[in-house]
Amino acid sequence: MSFTARLSTLTLSMALSLGLTAPAQSTESLFGFVKGAETLPQGAMELYQIIKRRSDKGQGDYTAYNLSTELEYGVSNRFSAGAAIKMQSLETSGLIIDGYLPKAVDSGLKFSGLEGSMKYMFLSPALDDIGLAGYMSFNYDWVDPHSGQDKDTYSLETELLAQKYFLEGELIWAANAGVEATYADRAEISDLPEDFEWPTDPEMEIELKLGSGLSYRFAPNWFIGLETFYETEFETEVGQERWSWFAGPSIHYGAADWWATLTWFNQLSGGGEQYESQLDDDLHLIEKTKNEVKLVVAFNF
Repeated sequence: MSFTARLSTLTLSMALSLGLTAPAQSTESLFGFVKGAETLPQGAMELYQIIKRRSDKGQGDYTAYNLSTELEYGVSNRFSAGAAIKMQSLETSGLIIDGYLPKAVDSGLKFSGLEGSMKYMFLSPALDDIGLAGYMSFNYDWVDPHSGQDKDTYSLETELLAQKYFLEGELIWAANAGVEATYADRAEISDLPEDFEWPTDPEMEIELKLGSGLSYRFAPNWFIGLETFYETEFETEVGQERWSWFAGPSIHYGAADWWATLTWFNQLSGGGEQYESQLDDDLHLIEKTKNEVKLVVAFNF
């Protein structure tokens, strides 16, 4: 059995096992991609294991797994800080994209990056009319998430997070708006065809993000929701390089000492650069895929 098949089986098994225990806590994330405004209580810690599967670029075979193990600490009741180690595996064949996907890759799971983050809660969703928080993260990655090739990437992300309770907490709304600035420098690849474009000059990118979600408690400790995310990226010499709009359902379970959220995202629409033989002209499939599945499991200390 291949690594991807084993990891797919593990992910599914974890997702199916989430319903075996029960009660919930207020700081858990009800969404996979949209962030809530709440922070951890002072002195509390949470350990997150995140597994994201990205698949289907319209042609050939493309499957990527991105894993992140993060520890978050409540510095105060309003301020949390976290650090994460990231890993990635990639299997791709039957598709070459000039400038982006130079060759088939079949790589096992390997370390790919580091992340540091912080969140400050200005208004509490539980105590104020609406919760409001600021979020910032710094990422350093040395593996390109799209091609699996060596690439040094430094990015700084800032977001404004909103959250509001309705129906005495049975219905929860969250929304995010953010900007990510990225500096990227790709390593040379020696065995490429002469006419294949693989620029190695450093580049700067600015990405704008908007997301929102609704989640409803349909049973004790269980929430079901719908979330959506829009992203657009501007690059040094290209202008608007790409945009994409994803949406999909989420299911969340919260126990006393742990919680988990599973989200399936489908690309509804996208645009910008396309590869030469792309058939889906209403999607962006160079840096994005058609589908993303994300599982977050967290343990409280």
